[in-house]
Amino acid sequence: MSSTTTSSERVVIVGGAIMGSFGAWSLRKAGFAGSITVVEKDSTYQFSSTALSAASIRTQFGTPTNIQMSLFAAEMFRNIKAVFGDDVDIGYQEKGYLILGRHDQIAERMEAARMQRSHGADVRVLDPSELGERFPGIRFDDVGIGTFGLQHEGWFDAWSLLSAVRRAARQLDVRYTETAVTGFRTQGDRVTGVDLAGGDMLECDHCVLAAGALSGRLAASLGIALPVVPKKRTVFSFKTPFRLKNFPMLFDASGIWVRPEGEGYIGGIQPPDAMDIDADGDFEPHHDLMEEVFWPLLAHRIPAMEELRLNRAWAGHYEVNTLDHNGVVGAHDELRNLIFATGFSGHGVMHAPAVGRGVAELIVAGAFQSIDMTPLGWARIRSSTPLVESIVY
Repeated sequence: MSSTTTSSERVVIVGGAIMGSFGAWSLRKAGFAGSITVVEKDSTYQFSSTALSAASIRTQFGTPTNIQMSLFAAEMFRNIKAVFGDDVDIGYQEKGYLILGRHDQIAERMEAARMQRSHGADVRVLDPSELGERFPGIRFDDVGIGTFGLQHEGWFDAWSLLSAVRRAARQLDVRYTETAVTGFRTQGDRVTGVDLAGGDMLECDHCVLAAGALSGRLAASLGIALPVVPKKRTVFSFKTPFRLKNFPMLFDASGIWVRPEGEGYIGGIQPPDAMDIDADGDFEPHHDLMEEVFWPLLAHRIPAMEELRLNRAWAGHYEVNTLDHNGVVGAHDELRNLIFATGFSGHGVMHAPAVGRGVAELIVAGAFQSIDMTPLGWARIRSSTPLVESIVY
């Protein structure tokens, strides 16, 4: 990739949801003067992972790069009006993540918290008595440790964020086209064009693959084994009499998660491996998980939540990187102008601002300049050397 760009250079971004839109907007903010075209197959984003996500942000990760990306996004969310205008409100609630661990996880979780703090995260370790004082009504008698993000953690409205960055990108002369990508054209070590449904082709000097859960399928058309597949995750929306001021995003050692949403709560749990098949086109919620798995575990942790009323359930797709549950960011080693921005396994919405900036730096400057995302690069995929993200829900 060139370290300079000209007004004649063309960037095509495959995927127009949160990751692709932040990439396009960041390119303009970085001074890219050429044409930018974002290809999105559905401008309603009805089945987009962005629109269907639980839209949370945390600094409690096992990978330092993820922590740095979260810190960048949290500062942006705190100052969102300064970034995108006074009329933008993404409903950012910085109420923290409470991650609970078993007795046999105390040493592991304390070490994780030390690592997170060393990279700028404001994480506090709490023992069961401290947990009970801070979060009354939640049961902690079988908990060994809790870690809580005092700042830079919480949740927001992903649709509002997507709408803001997409509008800002279009105001900076980014073109969005609604159609499906059917393939790619290559010559030597470069992608030269992107084929569209209907027979059109977009020529490009740089191609960014930010197609979320579909990225693996599209990469396969280039003969590239990108281990990114769609996995279905169900969110349950419910009401319960239980109330707790400053209720956090709660991650339980059992695998359930729950947080406030409006006048009620949302929550979920990953399906068992036997049910967790690739979910091409399948958006039917795992209704049976509610009564058989989620509800009993929730009532155990928060007894007052045994009384609840389910309002609705929906399912979205995680873009799961089956190698290590971490994103893939950076150029391919053979098709050198093909840049990946995908595979974030459930944490793409929170990391899109930083990844978009990183992609822009690669194209405009030829290298990462702000956060070094090299650990998330293609080299580990090529060599099957995982950089495992250990804190995944």
